Amino acid sequence: MGYELIITEKPSAGAKIAAALADTKPKKESSNGVPYYRLTHNKKEIVVVSAVGHIYGLDQKEGLPKSKFPVFDIQWVPSHKMSKGQDYSKKYLSTIKSMAKGASEFTVATDYDIEGEVIGLNIIRYACKKKDGSRMKFSTLTKSDLVKSYENREKTLNWGQARAGETRHMMDWFFGINLSRALTKSISSIGHFKLMSTGRVQGPALKLIVDKEKEIKAFIPESYWEVHLKGKINKGKIEALHEKGKIFDKKVAEDIFENCKGEKKAVVKSVEKREFKALPPYPFDLTSLQIEAHNCIRMSPKKTLSTAQELYVAGYISYPRTSSQVLPPEIGYSKILAAISKQSEYKLLVESLLKKGNLRPNNGKKTDPAHPAIYPTGNMPVLKTPAQKNLYDLILRRFLATFGEAATRETMTVRIDCKNEIFITKGTTTIKRGWFDLYGKHVKLKEEELPKITEKDVVDVDSIDNVDKKTTPPKRYTDASIIKELEKENLGTKATRAQIVETLKDRGFIDGKPLVATELGIRTEETLEKYSPKIVDPELTRNFETEMEKIRDEKTDSKKVLEDSKNTVIEIVAEFEKHMNKIGEELYSANIETRNELANMGKCPICKEGDLALRKGRFGRFLACNKYPECKTTFSLPGSGKIESTDKFCEHCNYPIIKIINSKTQEVCFNPDCKSKKIIDKEIKKEVTDLESGKEIKKCPTCKSGELVLRKSVYGQFLGCSKYPKCRYTEKLGNNGNGHNKPESKKQSEETVIPEVI
Repeated sequence: MGYELIITEKPSAGAKIAAALADTKPKKESSNGVPYYRLTHNKKEIVVVSAVGHIYGLDQKEGLPKSKFPVFDIQWVPSHKMSKGQDYSKKYLSTIKSMAKGASEFTVATDYDIEGEVIGLNIIRYACKKKDGSRMKFSTLTKSDLVKSYENREKTLNWGQARAGETRHMMDWFFGINLSRALTKSISSIGHFKLMSTGRVQGPALKLIVDKEKEIKAFIPESYWEVHLKGKINKGKIEALHEKGKIFDKKVAEDIFENCKGEKKAVVKSVEKREFKALPPYPFDLTSLQIEAHNCIRMSPKKTLSTAQELYVAGYISYPRTSSQVLPPEIGYSKILAAISKQSEYKLLVESLLKKGNLRPNNGKKTDPAHPAIYPTGNMPVLKTPAQKNLYDLILRRFLATFGEAATRETMTVRIDCKNEIFITKGTTTIKRGWFDLYGKHVKLKEEELPKITEKDVVDVDSIDNVDKKTTPPKRYTDASIIKELEKENLGTKATRAQIVETLKDRGFIDGKPLVATELGIRTEETLEKYSPKIVDPELTRNFETEMEKIRDEKTDSKKVLEDSKNTVIEIVAEFEKHMNKIGEELYSANIETRNELANMGKCPICKEGDLALRKGRFGRFLACNKYPECKTTFSLPGSGKIESTDKFCEHCNYPIIKIINSKTQEVCFNPDCKSKKIIDKEIKKEVTDLESGKEIKKCPTCKSGELVLRKSVYGQFLGCSKYPKCRYTEKLGNNGNGHNKPESKKQSEETVIPEVI
């Protein structure tokens, strides 16, 4: 009789499951560098093997041209056959197939959600050649949860999740591939080539941001007036606003001002105090975590998800891709709190909670059939990065805060009489902190304390001002608020929304913080809405999201939903083909205009007439004057990172400043001879002089045949091998030979690949 094969989603999860289930220590083996584990659990032989995410993907069936559309004849194929970038997955698939041959039982232990179910389903039916398998369901990678999950594993896959996930993949392929091919063909139909792409969710998401941008551009400011009173009372300062607030009738505001102008005394007419409760926050689901992380620790939604995944895999928090705001009693509140109390930073906070006796979180209304809200497991963390430390603290404190007492706040409203005109000032303070102490620095409520004031107190008026203001346009979406809006509109899933926003950024449709729809994004959305409005119709996407939820709950048939999606794609493509040339002309024009706009980096500092444009050559990117050949000015640029123009000029040489966006954003002068980049250090100066004069010769320690010569980049000067580009060794000045052949950072990499002159 063979062993039981347990299939996990990632190697790190495989190691934890093996360690949790093993009666003794699991035996780690490998095949082609892929680790797997042999162990016994209650004297039963088990092998744990892992995938690396999706090792199967959808592709059209062989024999069909890649340019054809619409096409719906698709199949699941190994990912490494579809993309060279997926070559690494081949050895994992090979190991799974090899281990499956000796197995008599199969258990899927991938993440318990739609994507995890699809990964497990494809491995079971294509790699293991089976129709079904057992299913482990867990929300944390702690030993107790994993053992419990194994002992209580379900006899079959979760077929509702599996069918919903497979339907989503197929539907997204139908829309994404066919509509992208249609867009690309529209440009080729007018004699040009430009790869274009869109998707079932990306189009409606772009529309939301473009509509907001249009609303802002169409906004016409309206004048209004506010009458302010500033003064002193009981040794404290106050500022009060006339009770009419925003006054849109100028004469009314002027009459109030004239009535009070020059008055030196006012009297407190009334003081009203109102207490109210600030209830503890709900536990985190993924969306609220992404929003709060953006607001509290300035972390992007995409970074929040990836960091939360790291914490989950390490066993420090529960599964983050959840829609639930409910912490069920089954997770063991007291047990988790007792474990957290061993972390000195939170010891006193936990002890204050445990004294309550009756632990009951302030659960929200949103639930998830697969996972509870996000919570810390209590495992002692070893946090390796600032991002992990900050996010872990936010998640842990949120967990504690949900058990806290309501905070009590008090608002004091003071009405001040000045020549029979009533001015109002308010202040809100906390009088009982409750859960605020547990949430710590993440509480963002302001304390607005007024001086001690009682009725009939006299205010010494310092000034009364009639302030002219204008209404402001709606605020643009931030990375966090667009995630919230996508959830509200039921566009995408909790796990994909952040990536949708990143994709729109990558394609140049949106940019900045807050998010701005670029001219390319606006023109593209307008063209699609004009000729094929269903591509960007949020209602269409919402309907399909609802249908997929029904598939998951086994309330509708996946075949019907797929057939509906096919018919919709056929309808969109048919309408699209009627206007193919017009769509192509408008999209191509938008791309060219945007490219030219983005390529312009300012006036040429040499000829003063031309504009510097971003260009690409065999050595990489560079700036060149568009008055060539009259002006042959060029400047080399970093080989990676997004480059944008600014309206700034270098204070040292007056050259334009450019913005380079990699993992961080830097603004630099692109003049390699700028005074700001001159070498000041005497020892380094001597090193450079000796090298340039030939007094000292440094052999390249990597290729042994080249010599180190001085190089320049937008970031400054460095040493590089004279055999570049064959040898890419670089060394910092004054670095005493401690260079590197494979650059250690993006910045250094950029310096390596760009010679001084192109």
